[in-house]
Amino acid sequence: MQTFLLVFALFVVVVLAMAVGYIMQKKSISGSCGGIGALGMEKACDCDEPCDKRKDRMRKEAQWKENEIR
Repeated sequence: MQTFLLVFALFVVVVLAMAVGYIMQKKSISGSCGGIGALGMEKACDCDEPCDKRKDRMRKEAQWKENEIR
């Protein structure tokens, strides 16, 4: 049990050190190198017709971009 607690504490320290280091760099989290676009896919799902949630999100994004231009 003592070994488990020691290893767990070590993992917690390492994760905290990485988090603090990342915060100190003041960078935002970014995606991978290319993501889905690198695979030649236009969207995350293979649906021909987006679901209602996706349509609402796309509509809101279009309105936001339109308001940003003005």
